[in-house]
Amino acid sequence: MYRNRTCGELRIADVNKEVTLSGWVHKMRKMGGMTFIDLRDRYGVTQLSFNQEVNHELCEKANKLAREYVIQVSGKVAERSSKNQHIPTGDVEIIATEITVLNAAQTPPFTIETETDGGDDLRMKYRYLDLRRNVVRKNLELRHKMAFETRKYLDERNFMEVETPVLIGSTPEGARDFIVPSRMNPGEFYALPQSPQLFKQLLMVSGFDRYFQIVKCFRDEDLRADRQPEFTQIDCEMSFVDQEDVLNMFEGLTKHLFKTQKGIDLPDFPRISYADAMRQYGSDKPDIRFDMKFVEIKDLTTGGGFGVFDSSEYVGAICAQGCASYTRKQLDELTDFVKRPQIGAKGLIYVRYNEDGTLKSSVDKFFSEDDLKSWAERCNANPGDLLLVLSGETEKTQKQLAELRLEMGSRLGLRDKNNYKCLWVVDFPLLEKDEELNRFFAKHHPFTSPKPEDISLLDTDPGAVRANAYDLVINGVEVGGGSIRIHDSALQKKLFSVLGFTEERAQEQFGFLMNAFKYGAPPHGGIAFGLDRLVSLFAGLDSIRDCIAFPKNNSGRDVMIDAPSRIEQEQLDELGITLHLKVK
Repeated sequence: MYRNRTCGELRIADVNKEVTLSGWVHKMRKMGGMTFIDLRDRYGVTQLSFNQEVNHELCEKANKLAREYVIQVSGKVAERSSKNQHIPTGDVEIIATEITVLNAAQTPPFTIETETDGGDDLRMKYRYLDLRRNVVRKNLELRHKMAFETRKYLDERNFMEVETPVLIGSTPEGARDFIVPSRMNPGEFYALPQSPQLFKQLLMVSGFDRYFQIVKCFRDEDLRADRQPEFTQIDCEMSFVDQEDVLNMFEGLTKHLFKTQKGIDLPDFPRISYADAMRQYGSDKPDIRFDMKFVEIKDLTTGGGFGVFDSSEYVGAICAQGCASYTRKQLDELTDFVKRPQIGAKGLIYVRYNEDGTLKSSVDKFFSEDDLKSWAERCNANPGDLLLVLSGETEKTQKQLAELRLEMGSRLGLRDKNNYKCLWVVDFPLLEKDEELNRFFAKHHPFTSPKPEDISLLDTDPGAVRANAYDLVINGVEVGGGSIRIHDSALQKKLFSVLGFTEERAQEQFGFLMNAFKYGAPPHGGIAFGLDRLVSLFAGLDSIRDCIAFPKNNSGRDVMIDAPSRIEQEQLDELGITLHLKVK
């Protein structure tokens, strides 16, 4: 028996008990004739005490240990004379009577501490050591608990977990697939699933009624802080439901997770249409922890002789409360911010609404104080506030103003990670047009149902058709999205036609689904949550990597196992693959 207790469970009530612990040497301290060792396992840290005078040989053995040695220790629980209130076991220590080295360890490349001295690359290379750190392990524990509570919530509501295939056919629509060659079918390839979309719809046709799966998905796309080439979804589907049923069910799941994991009772989630989200926030995932909605002032600026405004399709403002005192340096910083290539604005106009009621702006020579007053009134500004104005093409400028709004929210401390604001964004466009290709693409995927009242527009104005689609947004992060699906073969065929699919191509790619619909498909819909994003949001992380056990880096590489890597020529020959590599 290596242990009968863990390093995180002993308390003052255990004093005088004989115990055996096993774990890793976390820290060592030598004080006169005493040696103290902090022993760590997954459950916590317990102090071990060795007294030179009481047991010289054992103390000398302890002194030869080093950080990250794996040891077993037996002894008696005693009350500590110098208590540590920062750890649950801080009232007690083990007076050691026996110690066994289970495995020696080299000095690790970084300290196993909350604040490690290893950079991201080093931590990823030695991820198995990084996972020993308390802060990283807690993220994985949170992930486990959220997945467990999700299963519990859905099981109690008659959802059934069903595994779907990982080797499937490629679907060129959407993000790029990861491709897997088939040895037994030379020249043919599987793809790794971007989602189980088609299979969960087929499960509804099969009569399973309520399905879920916590499932790995794969997308070969450029990476950033909230993306990984492989990620995990809470994937769900329901039969005989409309949009309201789905929103209520999964708003309930979200509230359940916040209650069980954070102790927070969330109010009902507000809903906003996609059109209103873009008009008020310039984003389909608005952060509503703070107000600062867009105000259109184009009609108030036309004819002032300021060519930039006169020639612009859109002039929009945000009101930053209490910021009239911003210095010229601060305003120049904001101007430089919006001029960054990632944002692309040509400049920034400001209006100070001074505490004395006067208004001063960067375009004073074009607009009178009365003109500026009308802007301030439109924006519901008060003395002490600052108006920030951008202009240009409507959609482009709204996106720029959205970035400026978020920047101001951060500067003003309005984006507290512990303040959670959830909302549903609904009524997305069904289609978006690629002007260069002069064709429509599905905004979500080609199985999304249009709003019933908009179906006739598929013949006359496809771009105006709204979808029965919805996204769940928390603190400006899209954590889930879904839709009511098309369950009618004729409507599905119609949408494929609008998307430019020939009957032959539609049959080739999706014939099995369309054929299945002929045998009685129920009305159905669903949603998928990004588990990685959800956990990182609960944990207050800036990146999803620290809530994934073995993540990839920003280049899509696993630097720990050095993957992806070249394979032997024999394997390539067996697969019938000839490589033609471009020289970088």
